[in-house]
Amino acid sequence: MSAPKKDHVGGWHKKLGAMDRMRGLAKYTDDLELPGMLHAKIVRSPHAHARIVSIDASEALALDGVAAVITGRDMPIPYGIIPWTQDENALALDKVLYVGDGVAAVAAIDEDTANEAVRRVKVEYEVLPAIFDPEEALRSDVKINPYSRKGNLTKEVELEFGDVDGALAGSALVIEGEYFFEGTTHAAIEPHCALAKVDPDGLVTVWSATQVPHYLHRELARVLELPARRIRVIQPPLGGAFGGKSEPFDLEFCVAKLAMITNRPVKLLYTREEVFYSHRGRHPMRMRYRTGFDADGRITAVESQTTLDGGAYSSFGLVTTYYSGQLLTAPYGFGTYRFHSRRAYTNKPACGPKRGHGSVQPRFAMEIQLDKAAEALGVDPIELRRRNAIAADDLTINELRIGSTGFLACLDAVERASGWKERRGQLPYGRGLGVAGSTYISGTNYPIYPNEMPQSAVQVTLDRSGRARIFSGASDIGQGSDTMVAVIVGEELGLPLEDVRVLSADTDLCPVDLGAYSSRITLMVGNACLNAAQELRRKVQGSVAKRWGVEKSRVVLADRQAIDREDPSRAVPITQAIEWAESEHGLLAAAGSYNTPKDRHGSYRGGTIGASPAYSMTAHLAEVEVDDETGEVRVIAIWCAHDCGRAISRGLVEGQIEGSTYMGAAEAVLEVHAVDPAHGGVHAGPSLLDYRLPTALDTPAIHALIVEAPDAQGPYGAKEAGEGPLHSSIPAIANAIYDAVGVRLDELPFTPERVLAALEEKRKRERQSPREKLPLVAQAAEAEE
Repeated sequence: MSAPKKDHVGGWHKKLGAMDRMRGLAKYTDDLELPGMLHAKIVRSPHAHARIVSIDASEALALDGVAAVITGRDMPIPYGIIPWTQDENALALDKVLYVGDGVAAVAAIDEDTANEAVRRVKVEYEVLPAIFDPEEALRSDVKINPYSRKGNLTKEVELEFGDVDGALAGSALVIEGEYFFEGTTHAAIEPHCALAKVDPDGLVTVWSATQVPHYLHRELARVLELPARRIRVIQPPLGGAFGGKSEPFDLEFCVAKLAMITNRPVKLLYTREEVFYSHRGRHPMRMRYRTGFDADGRITAVESQTTLDGGAYSSFGLVTTYYSGQLLTAPYGFGTYRFHSRRAYTNKPACGPKRGHGSVQPRFAMEIQLDKAAEALGVDPIELRRRNAIAADDLTINELRIGSTGFLACLDAVERASGWKERRGQLPYGRGLGVAGSTYISGTNYPIYPNEMPQSAVQVTLDRSGRARIFSGASDIGQGSDTMVAVIVGEELGLPLEDVRVLSADTDLCPVDLGAYSSRITLMVGNACLNAAQELRRKVQGSVAKRWGVEKSRVVLADRQAIDREDPSRAVPITQAIEWAESEHGLLAAAGSYNTPKDRHGSYRGGTIGASPAYSMTAHLAEVEVDDETGEVRVIAIWCAHDCGRAISRGLVEGQIEGSTYMGAAEAVLEVHAVDPAHGGVHAGPSLLDYRLPTALDTPAIHALIVEAPDAQGPYGAKEAGEGPLHSSIPAIANAIYDAVGVRLDELPFTPERVLAALEEKRKRERQSPREKLPLVAQAAEAEE
């Protein structure tokens, strides 16, 4: 099979806008300047939990250059990304719920003046008891969030499929474990920023570093009490998000309200410290698992109990609580399954979606459970996973329909590329290999707010110059969605990428797309774009076919030409073909839309959450080196094989695999997003100096291996590639550490302190019972004798 041309589906493409970013020409939100623009800052609480007694802004308003001060009373309507859990205000009304909660906002002629005005706003607080532990919060009578209907419980999910207790009782092997996944944050390079202005006709325009312009547009209309038609949201180029900008934040409401009050443009840029306090990152989870296996290693039962630390607000927490159980049921088949997940309010920055939302934490636990079972049964860890792999077009135990699956091919790829068969068990002490597998959704089957409308729409036009224009509501947050739609249009209309223009993420000019979250864009936006492009292709082909007097099927659009498939010597430039089509049809424009199939899930309550049109599959294999004197874990290499269905743009897919794997490795060995209860709940390190991330010197060699198992639901068979390649990197590293030095690390991150403690505990056990040096399967054989 010949390689695809560089501008075609499956080829390598220059990322649209990449050169502007590299040359410093891209205009991010903070680069925008408008005449008469004011700068805003937010007064933030120094207390983790307190009642607001009074706010006195008189000194701030008396300061020269201060234009306005607002409080929560100016925007009292609560909001939230999930319609059923709208439990926060743009600025706190009566209580602050964590250190950093917004209390008031000021607008002034420059940032220095705004910062001084913040210092002059006098807030009197009545300090209340603060709770930082989710289990304690669930027991406590102290209510944290005033909008909560069930104390400090934000969501509880209990689901059972089959007789779990009976299956566990009849299992040849039961593995039990308790795991803790520490909270982590997104650490995007660009801080949150928003700019608002009000036109003379009353149109409020908000430029924001958001990844969900449509949802922001809806919430702005609600909170500001304006008709949606009087609000416009524009997303400029974005400097990273990873889920951290996938809901509205206080700054967007504040700049809009201040612009309405002052009748001047207002900009607000978070400091790095504010980014850490605003958070919405990975939930800390405490997970207790029991997993049953038959004598051949097939999974008979899985039981999980999970407590999620949600922080002060719900955010996406309703979905996260479901995802902590619903998304565990592939790529392996379970005989029976039960999960019980509870999410608690605490007096911490709110948690939300981070790359691989809700399912990275349970995947960590499950994949270590599998490795423990493989050792106990004396089975190769890869072979154990093969035996349990779910088949294509099958139903999971919780009735999610799996389409294509390349999971077995992913296992084969990492096994082969890493030299697993030749090297496993042959490496010196301190060096080890570990494997893990995972799956992820290609978009959620249902929108965040219930409706029957399309989840995505795209408009494509052709003009006489031979240029195509794409109007897409999709948010390119660095993943390359603009490039993806351009490749699809180029493929269908025979145009190189330089002949395709993309205008995206402007709610006035583009049709609705729901945003860049849950790895939905390739499948959903891609399908909408494909529908529109194919309609235009058919029109052009039909007009050319009429001129030539041939069947439409004979006309091919390629290389800026319309060509007769059966007589390639007959061809016209694409500009001529477009003119013929425009003469026949008028303006050449087409709209495509996409909505999900509704047969991908069960009918039980909660069965729709976790459902997706298609699921990606991933296998990671990690190689680590552990220094048993210092406890340092060095990740040497990670092989990641990811089934993306079909790689529309191979370079973009490889980039997503590498970025996801890097983030997983960082969470495994370095990252901690935590507050310090001993100091009143202040952040333990709200800066990129204190929050540890891998530098280039710390980053392992990452080998991206593309596996293609095309899915009928995706454009050209494509599935997601943006989040799935993260999940199993973390347990692969954990399993490699065990292979290297024989200790299980069931809590993250794998710090030197934890490694040394585990090694000391292992040595203590060995001194007390030399028999424990034997592998578990050898112990079992010895016991039988």
